[in-house]
Amino acid sequence: MKYIASDYWKAYESIIPRGKHLQTKAETFTVEGYNSLFRHFLARMRRKTKCYSKKVEMLKLSVHLLMHYRNGTLSILN
Repeated sequence: MKYIASDYWKAYESIIPRGKHLQTKAETFTVEGYNSLFRHFLARMRRKTKCYSKKVEMLKLSVHLLMHYRNGTLSILN
């Protein structure tokens, strides 16, 4: 990993090495967009909800299923 991109929150400066830290919104908006997508479609990714994953494996499978659906590569629907 060449760089670690973050926003301008001061706490990041104390934990991310200065040579690898890139503070810019231009590099973080894509990640934030995906986070929003996950929270919208997967109840287990929302905050303050009764739906949650009891097993990490189920969380992984849910994310993979959503990504295959969004990419049009889910073979059972084609």
